[in-house]
Amino acid sequence: MDLFLQFLANGLVTGSFYALSALGLTLIFGLMRVVNFAHGEFYMLGGVLGWFVTARLGLDFFSGLLVVAAVMAAFGWMVDRFLIERVRGQGEEPGILLTIGLSIFLANSALLLAGTAPLKIDGPLSNAPVFLGPVVLTKMRIFAVAVCAALILAAHLLIKKTKLGRAMRATFQDPMAAQLAGIKTAHVYASTFALGAVLAASAGMLLGSIYSAQVAVGGVVSLKAFVVVILGGMGSFAGAIVGGLVLGVAEAMWGGYVSTGMVDIIGFVIVILTLIFKPYGLFSARAERA
Repeated sequence: MDLFLQFLANGLVTGSFYALSALGLTLIFGLMRVVNFAHGEFYMLGGVLGWFVTARLGLDFFSGLLVVAAVMAAFGWMVDRFLIERVRGQGEEPGILLTIGLSIFLANSALLLAGTAPLKIDGPLSNAPVFLGPVVLTKMRIFAVAVCAALILAAHLLIKKTKLGRAMRATFQDPMAAQLAGIKTAHVYASTFALGAVLAASAGMLLGSIYSAQVAVGGVVSLKAFVVVILGGMGSFAGAIVGGLVLGVAEAMWGGYVSTGMVDIIGFVIVILTLIFKPYGLFSARAERA
């Protein structure tokens, strides 16, 4: 039982990062209908930029996180306005090809600039163990999970309580009606893409402070984010959170009891089972099913 609780705790920690990263994809993929295959590279850039501003520029972790969020928000805004805007309304295929090309460009550019070596980000807390009964965690892991939860809550409040959030929901429900009501839909789309980039990059920097940031991680992160979105339901905020936690726990249990060398396979198993028994996800909206 003690071993099970330890695996469960490890899975929830990892799942919180999956949930934070998948929230950005949920906004972009589930609501904007843009299949963003560069989402994993946004995550990767967050880790690489986090290492650069803390290790090379000497900023503390919190200042570095704010800088990374600001840079990635501006980058996400420009990607939408100068790239995604050109193929919006032309179907999914042009967006798929565009984001695949963007993914290749970002991955290889980061490889040339940062190299292949893991990049360790110094966190604000030590890795001293914290004993919670039979479960052992570290101060940094607890801190990172708390920051993930705060960012998820902030994103929820932004979407539900702010003027921009209401404009987002109106645009996603009926873009034409939103335009007639005076909403600048181009601004809404760019803001949504910027928010998705910030969430992914924040997850990358936080996880890089626990393990390390790596340039070649983008493809794997994209696959896991799509697994979470499919499991939770496209466009579902709660689904992204639950899906991320489920995937994290499933991987921890599989790695602990079966094989650590085949952890990534569990995500594909979950996708197959979801498509068979719940093809629209656990939290799909009625309109989405229709």
